[in-house]
Amino acid sequence: MTASDAKKAYMNVLGLLGKKLAIYLAAVLTSYLVATVTASLHVASRLSAMGVAVDGAERLSMVLHDLAGMAGMFLPLIAFALLAAFLVTALVHYLLRRARVLLYVLAGAVAMLTMHLALHAAFGLTPVAVARSTGGLLTQALAGAAGGLVYVVLNQRFAERIVEAVDA
Repeated sequence: MTASDAKKAYMNVLGLLGKKLAIYLAAVLTSYLVATVTASLHVASRLSAMGVAVDGAERLSMVLHDLAGMAGMFLPLIAFALLAAFLVTALVHYLLRRARVLLYVLAGAVAMLTMHLALHAAFGLTPVAVARSTGGLLTQALAGAAGGLVYVVLNQRFAERIVEAVDA
């Protein structure tokens, strides 16, 4: 192997890892956006049900405030939950070699459910109020499923492995 071949192989792996990281971050951000926006809109609808007038501009303001304010706590929780779920799913997919989309969508949903239920069981806290109800918890699971779908679709589109044979 020449020095040029080694550099080419190194850059190939580095490029793949960069793409994988970007795709993972896109999935995390998707789950975070869907989970936070649905939680904010749920709070706005509860306020409306109590007789408080909440117009479209106020709803948008609430959503933007929550997106910025919850990023420090909720975003890392989602990132960790999806990382664990996607790593396990990669292994399961490697062994089964089928149902890739379904596995990752399910992994995202289970990651969000597990995160909320584990935090409640261990510490008695719920990161977002909407997750205290069954419907709200399912909405959070759908946010994870959306992240899983983004992850698998972007992987299929941009990060297919192109690893050249390297003589060792």
